[in-house]
Amino acid sequence: MITLALPRSDRSLERFALPDPVHWDTTRPGETLARAVLSAAHVVADPLADIAPMREIAIDFDATQRFREHLWDLGLGIAEAMDTAQRGMGLDWPSAKILIRNTLASARQRPGAVVFSGVGTEQLAPQDATIESVIAAYLEQLSYVQGLGGRVILMASRALARAARSPADYARVYARVLAEADQPVILHWLGEMFDPALAGYWGGNNIDAAMDSCLGMIADNAGRIAGIKISLLDKELEIAMRRRLPEGVAMYTGDDFNYPELIAGDSKGFSHALLGIFDPIAPIASAALKALTQGGVAPFRDILEPTVALSRELFQAPTQYYKTGVVLLAYLGGHQEHFTMLGAQQGARSVLHLARVFRHAATLGLFLDPDRAAQRMRHVLALHGIA
Repeated sequence: MITLALPRSDRSLERFALPDPVHWDTTRPGETLARAVLSAAHVVADPLADIAPMREIAIDFDATQRFREHLWDLGLGIAEAMDTAQRGMGLDWPSAKILIRNTLASARQRPGAVVFSGVGTEQLAPQDATIESVIAAYLEQLSYVQGLGGRVILMASRALARAARSPADYARVYARVLAEADQPVILHWLGEMFDPALAGYWGGNNIDAAMDSCLGMIADNAGRIAGIKISLLDKELEIAMRRRLPEGVAMYTGDDFNYPELIAGDSKGFSHALLGIFDPIAPIASAALKALTQGGVAPFRDILEPTVALSRELFQAPTQYYKTGVVLLAYLGGHQEHFTMLGAQQGARSVLHLARVFRHAATLGLFLDPDRAAQRMRHVLALHGIA
């Protein structure tokens, strides 16, 4: 039995025994699933780059692409450069361009590989934004992705949130950008719990009025919109909006607290998925979606619902730091050789949080090599003075 000492909130240590790993019955690459599924895959930093990590960016592009291969092997799609905990907060547009180019090139070598790429405005400083400059920034990124033959996720814009004075400004920007889309895009409404700079998106702080504004824009441009991802961590809002979408426009849940219920759906519809949690729980997500496709809602929920406790831990407030736990699990699981992040965000969470993440993941059977996971977690704990 493999054990290690984990800290508890009362400053004592718990002797934790790792359960055996679980080998899931996962889907195969290219297999048709009952839901469209995109994982917002994390970025692997380069720990040997001689930079100031809180100011400069260095990415291990090879390790980053290997992780995308892992997700494709499990039948999941990739939402590239959608690392919302880092895009514009550590991951800049020049680096995102390389990620998008690399992932689209890899996808062309894999029949059935699905990729959508994030298009935003982070090359534009919010304090310098005007409506016209926001449009220009969106179009620059849109042109780049479409020039590579890529599909687009139109991300929420901090610059637009700062420059807009009314819902009409949002409608104007989105109509202009969508007019240049060569294929229907997925929109993204990212809540302020993920990014405080996006408070009041769609033109006001009243959530019902914001939804009306967004739905009006979608209705006006429905032919150019494949769907919308909303990340508001409120299942009732998502369901209400899902039922009001025009025919042909799908809902993609970004709710990392309530995803099993929202993906399962009800008699009036369901949500597809574009989720950050599907990065660390990819094998379980793959198995659950296979079960949904072959056996229905009950086996799907039986597999997926036990992961919610881990997801709620990862995405607890302040939610913008959720990737710290995600990258920890990638390190412990052997998908990368270090626990180093862009912007030095490996230090953004407490050691107690990291210990809880470890407990949840081990209990789910996510560590295929428990000895390696335990050894690496001991290294992390030692850095915090826990021997």
